Amino acid sequence: MRFFMNWHGEQKEKEIDMKQLLTFIRKEFLHVFRDRKTLLLLFGLPIAQIVLFGFALSNEIKDAKIVVVDYTRDDASQQIIERLRNSASFQVEESLLSHQKIEEAFKKGKVKMAVVFPSNFNEDLIHNNTAQIQLIADASDPNTATSLVNYASSIIRDYQQSLSLYKPMMTINTEVRNMYNPELKGTTNFVPGVMALVLLLICVLMTSVSIVKEKENGTMEILLVSPFNPFLVILAKAIPYLLLSIFNLIMILVLSVFLLNMPINGSIPLLFAVSTLLIMAALSLGLLISNSTDSQQTAMLISLMGMLLPTMMFTGFLFPLENMPLPLQMVANLVPSKWYYIIVKDVMIKGLGISAIWKESLILLAMTVFLLIISIRKFKIRLS
Repeated sequence: MRFFMNWHGEQKEKEIDMKQLLTFIRKEFLHVFRDRKTLLLLFGLPIAQIVLFGFALSNEIKDAKIVVVDYTRDDASQQIIERLRNSASFQVEESLLSHQKIEEAFKKGKVKMAVVFPSNFNEDLIHNNTAQIQLIADASDPNTATSLVNYASSIIRDYQQSLSLYKPMMTINTEVRNMYNPELKGTTNFVPGVMALVLLLICVLMTSVSIVKEKENGTMEILLVSPFNPFLVILAKAIPYLLLSIFNLIMILVLSVFLLNMPINGSIPLLFAVSTLLIMAALSLGLLISNSTDSQQTAMLISLMGMLLPTMMFTGFLFPLENMPLPLQMVANLVPSKWYYIIVKDVMIKGLGISAIWKESLILLAMTVFLLIISIRKFKIRLS
């Protein structure tokens, strides 16, 4: 009898424990589904990563804009050009008339490669059984240049094989010329990308916690009740990080030149000017985040998630932006580091001046002014 009662009591305790466990599980589920931030983290982030990494981000080159210089304009050259047009990898932008215009097309930044057919191309192929095609690539992005040359060479080989059915001895040789980076060094793509990533991420991260830290320590209230101008508070927060970021820029450039052997072909003052623009845009964005949050953890999380992934994905130094769907390309236009990356490559690698980068610089300036105005207006002169 006593054994039965003990067993029955243990069963009752187990049932009570199970009910309590189920109650807490239900409570936790309700807590999760009522918290929109948690739902976004649980379901939004995985969906975004799948879409970006699985669909949008690819090292495969598509619709790369190229130009053609056809001195011969015969049937053989036209057939190869038509094959290039029909390829998903290329988009033939225009046909040029001379070599002199090729460099002008590269300086515009929208052309990745030029295909040059010499005069008497078809006659050399028929009578001498050999002909030559020149492929000129913009090697400031060495990975893209290598891929495009390989794609074009493959199309030319396929055309040669189609001719071998009639004349097996016919050969088409390709002469490759890599502009701006003949040795195809990866540093030409790596250094500008790291400059954009470091300057933007560090500035946003450091300034995003500055005002929040004052709030948490209780010193912000003292600053606001003092006769100190609120605008000067923001300015005082930004200037130290501006100077430290410029020092970071100098350190990156020194290491790039003396350690990685990457020359600076353009104007150094111009490079510092556009870098200061990016730093100011990043500082303004960091202050905006700081003014909009109440804890350092939240500010740091927003800075890391909001800056790290967009800078890596939408700048263009890791994944070609041309491969992305049009909506994501439009999103990339909102990322300041994209425009800075284009400017740095044009100045450092191509040696171009302000006449070639004024549009990108104007966009970066507009972003800086907009973010600065918003961050100042968002600053609360009274603590709630």
